[in-house]
Amino acid sequence: MQKLITFIFISFLFFTASAQYNPDKVNKKAIVLYNQAMQRAQDGNLTHAAGLLLQCIEIDNKYLDAYLSLAGVYGQLRNYKASVEYYEKAFPQDTNYTIEYKLPYSINLAGLGEFEKALNAINELLEKDPPKNSTSLKAAEYRKRCFQFAVDYARKNANKNYVFAPQNMGTSINTSESEYFPSMTIDGKEFVFTRRLNGANEDFFTSKKDSADWQKAKSMEGNVNTGQNEGAQNISQDGQWLVFTGCNRPDGFGSCDIYISYLEKGGWSEAINLGGWLNSDQWESQPCLSPDKRDLYFASRRQGGFGGSDIYVSHLQADGKWGEPENLGEGINTSGDEQCPFMHADNQTLYFTSNYWPGYGDDDLFYVRKGPGGDWSKPINLGYPINTISREGTLFIDANGKTAYYASDRNDSKGGLDIYSFELREDVRPHKTLWVKGNVFDKKTTKGLPSTVELIDIATKQTISKVQTDEQGNYLVTLPVGKDYAFNVNRKGYLFYSDNFFLSQRPVDSIYQKNIPLQPIEVNASVVLNNIFFDVNKFDLKPESQAELDKIIQLMNDNPTLKIQISGHTDNVGKPAENITLSNNRAKTVVAYLINKRISPQRLTFKGFGESQPVADNKTEEGRAKNRRTEMKVVAQ
Repeated sequence: MQKLITFIFISFLFFTASAQYNPDKVNKKAIVLYNQAMQRAQDGNLTHAAGLLLQCIEIDNKYLDAYLSLAGVYGQLRNYKASVEYYEKAFPQDTNYTIEYKLPYSINLAGLGEFEKALNAINELLEKDPPKNSTSLKAAEYRKRCFQFAVDYARKNANKNYVFAPQNMGTSINTSESEYFPSMTIDGKEFVFTRRLNGANEDFFTSKKDSADWQKAKSMEGNVNTGQNEGAQNISQDGQWLVFTGCNRPDGFGSCDIYISYLEKGGWSEAINLGGWLNSDQWESQPCLSPDKRDLYFASRRQGGFGGSDIYVSHLQADGKWGEPENLGEGINTSGDEQCPFMHADNQTLYFTSNYWPGYGDDDLFYVRKGPGGDWSKPINLGYPINTISREGTLFIDANGKTAYYASDRNDSKGGLDIYSFELREDVRPHKTLWVKGNVFDKKTTKGLPSTVELIDIATKQTISKVQTDEQGNYLVTLPVGKDYAFNVNRKGYLFYSDNFFLSQRPVDSIYQKNIPLQPIEVNASVVLNNIFFDVNKFDLKPESQAELDKIIQLMNDNPTLKIQISGHTDNVGKPAENITLSNNRAKTVVAYLINKRISPQRLTFKGFGESQPVADNKTEEGRAKNRRTEMKVVAQ
């Protein structure tokens, strides 16, 4: 009896597995509804089509084509859960008839983030019945690579504490229209984005932060918005420049060009085409300024690239014009499309999209970091769930490196694309960035001075940013935390100013306000060389001093008749006589360095003053640190 039951059970399994779907036996009324559903789907009314297909299944629960089509419609609606559910109801009815649907089934599994199941499904298809059509076969093989990447990425980057929870920015920013391409000033007080009006014209809108809340967004004041399309904008970190894309304009060089607008007293200026040196007869779009406004990154389909859309950079020249664009190279650009470049306020971390580099499918978000020599690291995928099987883009990350903004059409959208914020996973964040701002002025007249402000990584001697102040001498320089910086301000006819920011060892959360008086070059004018470093009780120059020493050399070369004295000073710790000797040796070492760099000895003198000329109270460590200093004084012009 047991053997008989086993035989019947095995026979049932064999019969079920071998069951074949017969379209000729489908209920005729269900077929009529099915044809109506296909027409609705073709017209783009997917929701209505899904309703009709559900009716088909109610009439005939063996109507396999209705199950498969319903699963496909739900997939197009990005209702991945429902799509997977109906594919899984269809497959047992006829494993042979449905095998080719393992491809869309796997894609919808991936849409749910179930990459291992998706990989198993695509492997089953390729092993049992590989598509005969070459296009379908390539699609299946492409998806297999994507799913394998996703599985491997999850295993290597397990982070169970990260929760991807995008927050809609609300009605102050989002409307029933589409909003996208978010950008923000470094102080986090102005938010700028593109809005598509009436489904056609694109204009720029801005919102100011009132305490913790964003005010109702308004059209940008001035003349930048027109009856033509303006889009894909990026506001400079100081809020003074706006670069954007304009297409098919009378002053254009190609289909889409890059334009710039400047903030004036009455609002934003009329758009200025950045010219045929930067723009070509091809597509240029999605510009992004570096925080010091000296580099302009953008996407282009111009001739000479690697294929598709590539990312380029143009550097601001001394004459105020943009230089010839440089392709960022094969380490970033590919035969596919690389787009949407975003350089963070740290001026080191560049985010972009690519449909070529290994990822989850379509356009994924990646980032690279700039090395000390200006070279770029290998692209790193931001991972799921930031990247999905759909197209990602228009990413912006604020100065703290923690909060990101992007556009999406999620289920809580106010209409079309909305802008969302979310917390960026820790391992793919840029460097947290503070900033220093202030005014450069003549010490004697207090008049603002247009000047050059430089920030140099003390350890690598790499110039992190080089900013030109405005005509009134106002400046803003970004400060990525985690490094120590030399800070220099230069203007012809004046002694340079130096300072430093030590951010590598201590957490700092505040911004810096620093107004800088520059001293005209004249006899007895002096300046503290804040970036000349010695070890305790030693007079050997530390390597970190080189950036400052090079500034002295530049000053001497620019002013060939200038004579200076280098003086050394100490605090009151130790014996006075020993402090005189130490300070004298330190000043002598600086002069020796300058002579070694071909500065004439006749132009240089040195003297050690020990503890005799304090500039602060020696009772505190802060005061003693100020007293331990090296100074430069003009002896003759």
